Amino acid sequence: MKTVLITGCSSGFGLEIAKYFLERNWKVVATMRTPREGILTPSENLCILPLDVTKPESIDAAITAAGPIDVLVNNAGIGLLNAVEGVPMDVVHEIFETNTFGVMAMTRAVLPQFRERRSGVVVNVTSSVTLKSLPLVSVYTASKAAINAFTESLALELEQFNVRVRVVLPGRAPTTRFAENGREAQRFIVPEAYQGLAQKFMEDWAQSDAPTTHALDVSEAVWRAATDPSSPMLLPAGADAVAWAKAS
Repeated sequence: MKTVLITGCSSGFGLEIAKYFLERNWKVVATMRTPREGILTPSENLCILPLDVTKPESIDAAITAAGPIDVLVNNAGIGLLNAVEGVPMDVVHEIFETNTFGVMAMTRAVLPQFRERRSGVVVNVTSSVTLKSLPLVSVYTASKAAINAFTESLALELEQFNVRVRVVLPGRAPTTRFAENGREAQRFIVPEAYQGLAQKFMEDWAQSDAPTTHALDVSEAVWRAATDPSSPMLLPAGADAVAWAKAS
């Protein structure tokens, strides 16, 4: 039985990815900052662990407790929607600590065992906003685009060890808490000079007839990245993400 460790499983994509792998008889190590009972059906194949990807000691403890794994899914992330002028630099650092440096730290933590076994897969969940420029998500986009580039270069380093690295790029998913999953201090009023732009952006974003992404789309893409050696480096997930990828 293979084992997958997934970060950010308290809600959204991470929670659904965990369910998807459990249904396919994998052992799932579901991690989250604050473990909560009842969000996943108890199973002998399920292990829920606390993990804060911004804290080295938390990463070490989770990796040790998880034991050998076959796949790492870096899903934990923080959303941010605001003009750059409305985002203090300490918040910029917080976004990158989770979305960028946390992914790198988790990847570094599992690579020794993958390299020694000459087997393993790292799947990094980023975003389709890296495929199409949008306003008010510049900081968030930068934190995710860095992981796209990191992954593509890392893949070249790890080919010799038979270790694969892939990126899944979800589109807009109204059912997730994109702008609400950060800390309270990360929610700021858009500066007055950008209010008009923000209003138009949110109106366009809320169009009910626009294609969107569902959790199942992302779970399927992550599954493919984890189990199909022929999968492409970048896998858009969701109708809107697929359309953006084709247009880019």
